[in-house]
Amino acid sequence: MNLLIYKSVDVLNIALADYVIKIANQAIEEKGSFNFVLTGGNSPKELYRLLSTEYKDKTDWNKVYFFFGDERNVSADSNDYNGGMAKKNLFDKLDTAADHIFYVDTALTPKDAAVAYKKSLDKHFNGNNITFDLILLGMGDDGHTASIFPHTSLVKDKTVNVSSVFVEKLDAYRISFTAPLINEAENIAFLVFGEGKASALKHVTTDQEKDANTFPAQLIDPTIGNLTWFVDEEAAALL
Repeated sequence: MNLLIYKSVDVLNIALADYVIKIANQAIEEKGSFNFVLTGGNSPKELYRLLSTEYKDKTDWNKVYFFFGDERNVSADSNDYNGGMAKKNLFDKLDTAADHIFYVDTALTPKDAAVAYKKSLDKHFNGNNITFDLILLGMGDDGHTASIFPHTSLVKDKTVNVSSVFVEKLDAYRISFTAPLINEAENIAFLVFGEGKASALKHVTTDQEKDANTFPAQLIDPTIGNLTWFVDEEAAALL
């Protein structure tokens, strides 16, 4: 695990954008394409803006395939739909081809949406191991990541899969990669900032006795890949 601490969110986002481009160019050079899993919510908006503007000419975006590590069970035109946020802040500005974007189909039931998404991944990877070049993750102040929330069924899911999960405290369903699927990636990067994340970050990164049921982000431990935390000083205040 590599923990990188930055003075401000602006500096953090520039460093993470540099990192994304480095991984992208390596993957494109070695394999001809870059399989990139996005995170949702508000935290990555500035990163996506950077990638689609100042970093637009730093890699061949036509060779990038975009995926989502989790999705909210809302309609595709909802402001809460992660795919819509990425479309507005990234895909539209990059003129990304439709067949290079793997949206979660929330017109289906959560369970069916998860099954369909897993099938689309299997097809993209030609039935081989689903190994992404880079998975971008956030972390909630409760220690959740993707939609692996504390004390939910996903915490104990040992399958390399996409699953639906009911999150009681949100009274809502989510569709999410399981931790074992995330851990197959070649590179995993956490984007975490703000003082509200400080307690969870301390537990997730420093606790000797792991309690993933309470802090699910502790489950993220790549099988063979690299794990890097990009955090600001506020989030790192208790380390």
